[in-house]
Amino acid sequence: MSPPQALEDEQGGGDPPRDLRSVLVTSVLNLELLDEDLFRDPNLQEKYRVGLNRIAAQEVPIEIKLVNLPTLSQLQSMEPKQMFWVRARGYIGEGDMKMHCCVAAYISDYAFLGTALLPHQWQHKVHFMVSLDHSMWFHAPFRADHWMLYECESPWAGGSRGLVHGRLWRRDGVLAMSCAQEGVIRVKPRDSKSKL
Repeated sequence: MSPPQALEDEQGGGDPPRDLRSVLVTSVLNLELLDEDLFRDPNLQEKYRVGLNRIAAQEVPIEIKLVNLPTLSQLQSMEPKQMFWVRARGYIGEGDMKMHCCVAAYISDYAFLGTALLPHQWQHKVHFMVSLDHSMWFHAPFRADHWMLYECESPWAGGSRGLVHGRLWRRDGVLAMSCAQEGVIRVKPRDSKSKL
């Protein structure tokens, strides 16, 4: 893994797509308020609230803030796409780009493969999920301890496998990293007819 070299103009892959640009531009982030709004929503199902608490757990060395939290009705028909604001907890500093790349590798694996399950989460529960491969490409310098937008989407899932693509964007709209992962996903139906 070789870290990206500083570029004169620091443009890593051109402008973000229009829909992503609106998230980057309109998110004049007050992330603490975002947190409070998520957990105070009276329509948030308790099971989903527990999952959000697990994602935001203090023992995890990264901070994650979901973008566009789905409503209860949207949870039953979700697309295999999600976005998070992410950063490392604490201060890493500017010195070692390799450390920032290692933290980005950790970030890129967190909740990544689960993106393929989003359209199916109401019919199935995960029995087993493991990565088969995970590739990363670094495009521009970044700070893993600064907020970045992590965009995840799954173009395909089937045959007990899922494929997921991800992009990590700096707040200024520069693409810092791309990644792809394929994994084995074994599921069980949520409503089992068996009494055993």
